[in-house]
Amino acid sequence: MPSRTPATGARSSRLALLAVGLCWLVVLFDGLDMFIYGSVLPHMLETGALGIDPGKAGDIGSYATFGMLLGALSSGTISDWAGRKRTIVVSTAVFSLASAVCAMAGSLGVFGLGRFLAGLGLGGLLPSAITLVSEYAPRGHGALMVGSLMTAHQAGGIVAGFVALWTGDWRVSFWICVVPLFVGVPLAIKFLPESLTFLRAKGRTEEALALAGRYGVEAPAPAREGKRPVATERWSALAALFRGGLWAQTLCFWLASFGGLLLVYGVSQWLPSMMRAAGYDLGSSLGFVIVINLGGIVGMLVGGRLTDRFGGARVGAIWFAATAVGVYTLSVHMPLAVTYTVVFLTGLFLFSAQAMIYATVAARSDDGNRATAVGWTSGMGRFGAVFGPWLGGQLLATGSTTTGFTVFAAAGVFSLIFIGLTGLPAVKGSTGAGPARPLSAAG
Repeated sequence: MPSRTPATGARSSRLALLAVGLCWLVVLFDGLDMFIYGSVLPHMLETGALGIDPGKAGDIGSYATFGMLLGALSSGTISDWAGRKRTIVVSTAVFSLASAVCAMAGSLGVFGLGRFLAGLGLGGLLPSAITLVSEYAPRGHGALMVGSLMTAHQAGGIVAGFVALWTGDWRVSFWICVVPLFVGVPLAIKFLPESLTFLRAKGRTEEALALAGRYGVEAPAPAREGKRPVATERWSALAALFRGGLWAQTLCFWLASFGGLLLVYGVSQWLPSMMRAAGYDLGSSLGFVIVINLGGIVGMLVGGRLTDRFGGARVGAIWFAATAVGVYTLSVHMPLAVTYTVVFLTGLFLFSAQAMIYATVAARSDDGNRATAVGWTSGMGRFGAVFGPWLGGQLLATGSTTTGFTVFAAAGVFSLIFIGLTGLPAVKGSTGAGPARPLSAAG
């Protein structure tokens, strides 16, 4: 995946701040919607709401992540074709409306449909937002900016924990998740700028010039002669990920993302219930959701900075190793203060490890297929996101919480291996136009 040539004049401008700020807001709502199910699940299980039990709860979680899989796989290609802004707006509207379906559900089947539809929007939003932020990031700080964006996801998880504690009612909690439709969507429609890099890659020069002039930034330069043409067609952008020896790198990113998202969604959904089954009270179990996401916010900032300096492959491997140790340690019943510390440290590594995969993919991609590269890495990882919640439900249904923590720790080791492989010269590969220039975030 060759290096990019973004519009340098826009990188430190108020235009970039506007793009990053609005993306942060919608990703906050994304995190709220994603984590709310795991946050209200212990109460739903205790009351038997809609006839739910641990096995069915795992199935519902997998419906949502299957929707995310479809959303992520399609959104990258759509974003490279129709634009980052349009994809972000539509995705936010979809998961907001789907939360209303969940709130009004009279049966578990309708509730599951709502979570599936929410997954379509949740899966579609994140790759496009990451791509847009990456394209506006200051040079040499791409991973830090992606990490900063992903703090919004963890902040949404914190809000979800507080919402569940405050409302004590799962229907009210899901109604609160409809708020983005009336806040995030209108703000994004009115103020979110399209990517200057995307406009240039699509040949929409007049729009790019108008946007640059409106905010007083340098207009994007035309593509240099002799460079490989950008992949602007829907499927050629995907095919470009396998050309010129890049197939090995692409597959390693996909496999690392599989293990990473199995961890993220499996642990996110089942941590409160698994800790409850391990003997902690309901208040503490929901408190763990808040603490693990606080750790995630710190991890995003630290991991992003280190990735920009030392490379995504090295930092990602260390982060996944630490995640595996942390998750496995949670299988041991410890004093509450110690458990909170371990949960915080586990969150520090867990969420940012996956974010660094996205940052590394974005850094190694070119202008015409960056959203496709990030979207398909996220999308293939969603197979793990589908499997993780289902697996957690099956393990919890058997009463095997210790085995559950062990299995999730093994997923961390799996991702450690494949993200580490992406740092090898033989796996990085090259394009037909010459060797790919290693960026600071590329590992």
